[in-house]
Amino acid sequence: MNNKMKEKLYEKAYDMGVAKIGVANLEGFLFDDLKQFSTGISIAVRLSDAIINQINDIPTKTYFHHYRAINFLIDQITLALSNMIQNEGYYALAIPASQTIKTDKDAYRGLFQHRTAAVRAGLGWIGKNACLITDEYGPRVRLGTILTNMTLEYDKPIVNSKCGDCNICVSKCPALALKGNLWKPGIEREKLVDVVACSNHMSVHYKDIGRGSVCGVCVSNCPKGNRVLR
Repeated sequence: MNNKMKEKLYEKAYDMGVAKIGVANLEGFLFDDLKQFSTGISIAVRLSDAIINQINDIPTKTYFHHYRAINFLIDQITLALSNMIQNEGYYALAIPASQTIKTDKDAYRGLFQHRTAAVRAGLGWIGKNACLITDEYGPRVRLGTILTNMTLEYDKPIVNSKCGDCNICVSKCPALALKGNLWKPGIEREKLVDVVACSNHMSVHYKDIGRGSVCGVCVSNCPKGNRVLR
């Protein structure tokens, strides 16, 4: 276990603006073309409460700009951490913060799911809104992931949802895309959210806001992260 390297990675991540970071054992969770990796480093960067609080029934143009800016920051952080790992003689692959790779089986998948790495790294659980929920910030975070073959001390995965009977995000979803089921490890995405309904609603109703690529209503209304600013 390279504990000194883990400390260096954490220090660099926090200096660059990360709110949470953890290390995941991803053996058995990777696609065949990523099997050379075994470790995932998951980071979470906070979204602005002031901006998220402005979202009520529809997203705002300020939120779209903020969303892109946070994604850019995450990519810079994961690139910097990947370079640190590579300089130690290991492989490192930074997963893009926001990228869709269409396949014959799934038109809405990424290179690797950030949320899988995050729950395996102990950052939080998957909410009824299909977003990562953290104890500290609710769903008001964006995620980044680095895959590596470097062996680091793994953090304890989260295996239980804390959403309970709360269904606020389900009732607030303008696309009626949320199913209201509790997450558990291995649950199919379709049992949590209708991604087609979500995407189509954004494309139709928010064309003037980032060409229909963001919403944020379920994030804004989640009581776990909702804060009244002073």
